[in-house]
Amino acid sequence: MDNISTPRLRIYFGIRSGGADLEKKRLMRDTVFLTSSSLIMRGIALVFQMWLVSRIGAAGVGLYGLVSSVSFLAATVAISGIRFATTRLVSEELGLKRIGGVGRAIRLCTAYSLFFGLAAFAILWLCAEPIGFLCVGDARTVLSLKVLSFQMPFISLSSVLYGYFAATRRIFKAAGVQMTEQLARIALVVVFLSRVPEGDLEKSCAAVSLGGTAAEVLAFGLMLSAFFSDRRRHRAKPSVSPRLPARMLNIAVPLALSAYARTSLTTLEQILVPRGLKKAGFSANAALAGYGTIQGMVFPVIFFPSCLMTSLAELIVPELTAAQVSGRKEEIRRAVSSLLKKCLLYSLFVGLMLYLLADVIGGVIYKSEEAGRYIAVFSLLVPVMYMDMVVDGCLKGLGQQVCSMGINIMDALLGVVLVYLLLPRYALTAYIAIIFFEEIFNFILSVTRLIK
Repeated sequence: MDNISTPRLRIYFGIRSGGADLEKKRLMRDTVFLTSSSLIMRGIALVFQMWLVSRIGAAGVGLYGLVSSVSFLAATVAISGIRFATTRLVSEELGLKRIGGVGRAIRLCTAYSLFFGLAAFAILWLCAEPIGFLCVGDARTVLSLKVLSFQMPFISLSSVLYGYFAATRRIFKAAGVQMTEQLARIALVVVFLSRVPEGDLEKSCAAVSLGGTAAEVLAFGLMLSAFFSDRRRHRAKPSVSPRLPARMLNIAVPLALSAYARTSLTTLEQILVPRGLKKAGFSANAALAGYGTIQGMVFPVIFFPSCLMTSLAELIVPELTAAQVSGRKEEIRRAVSSLLKKCLLYSLFVGLMLYLLADVIGGVIYKSEEAGRYIAVFSLLVPVMYMDMVVDGCLKGLGQQVCSMGINIMDALLGVVLVYLLLPRYALTAYIAIIFFEEIFNFILSVTRLIK
């Protein structure tokens, strides 16, 4: 070991050596840090979203939402389950005290991610026109899709590094990079949009996409620098890690396949929403505006306070994995039960505050009574949404990621069918009801599996 004793390494990596209080304090510290940084980033993003809505309008936000849904599908191909696979593999190596196996796991995951990142780039670049014209049904999305294709290899490689930092309990390094990326993204989008004439939705959408792509490249460079610095400080002699490629594929491939299915269905659902609204009598821009109001204006507010839930869902994965491979079953039961009770209280409080302040939030942030009404409606769903985030994190930490994705696929498939059948007849009322149904359906199945 390079100047670090074995006990210090165990504490640094979060491997238990009888110090339960130390573990608790470290987890609390990481949670506070990750939540604080996430809160700051979401606050910045919300202010930026306010500016973006005033700059390109609800229709522009809706158009970018369609582009983002397709790009998210391409990003799913780029990642192909490797982020969680990296976290799980590294957590297993550390949990079994094979610290020297971490480097081999990272190299293996990097090769996997590079292959899928380049494949996602090629698919999105070559298929941008047929996707824009035939699938999305709006030629104004083609340019943005081509711009976004360039970020795919960087997204996949960054996922490996993020998984490493999550597993080694040094998530603060990744969080610092993400905050820098967020600020860079905003600055670049503002600069690029300043060169686009107001009212040109196609070029406005492309400018936002270009800013995001440049920020992803910058984030990868920063994440890579942080990783190399970290590995130089915490090296260990190579150790034997049985069946490492097979273990990686057993985790990543089922996750990738299920993610493809779920994201494809979700993307299809998002594409069908504006089409369904047009069939219900909305004009093209009015359909985009209605979709953009809910997805681009209301949901950022609804999910703004969920940073605590997302932090806990991220941090609980390596904790539960390490406990599971060590056979500490009773500890897992206590931890999960306590976590769910606290999350329920928090989500109920947030939902109540959003309901009471909905009109004020809609008026102050967006100067829109319609946005305020939708915030009040979706505040009723906050406890279900927030709890579901934590439940999914617990399932992944316990190796139930395939089951979790199966539930998500069922949920997405039902969403597509309902959007296709109900939106042309009941418009936005149907869309809101479908979101409620999907979230509740997903949560009931997920929590039932976790309890089992």
